[in-house]
Amino acid sequence: MQYSEKVMDHFSNPRNVGKIEDADAVGEVGNSKCGDIMKIYLKIDGEKITDVKFNTFGCGAAVATSSMATELIKGKTLDEVLKLTNKAVIEALDGLPPAKIHCSVLAEEAVKAAIADYYKKNNIPLSDELTGCKGCCGACGQKEN
Repeated sequence: MQYSEKVMDHFSNPRNVGKIEDADAVGEVGNSKCGDIMKIYLKIDGEKITDVKFNTFGCGAAVATSSMATELIKGKTLDEVLKLTNKAVIEALDGLPPAKIHCSVLAEEAVKAAIADYYKKNNIPLSDELTGCKGCCGACGQKEN
């Protein structure tokens, strides 16, 4: 399996690893097929993500996609972050092997689960981006089919 230099860099030197003790939002997702688990913590001021940390249990691609996702959302507004796709994570990493695409999906789902957590805690109606899911990450409250 061939990984890009960026994937190897984010795996070897992951950015934003850790936990935010007083996080405004937490999103945790897992993939039962591969065993990867991602947990993302957000600190939010107004509508902007001021800090983000993650803990990931999984393969190198799972760590790299988590790391890149945190880099892509830090400093962005919630509306901007809701537009994050797994495709954007893959592109920012200069690609992933086909067998590891699911890692980028988990990264997207973890971010959206954290935003859903923030919305729920603050009585903000869930947006279409969060309610239109297929139940993969549980952020919308639906069960996986």
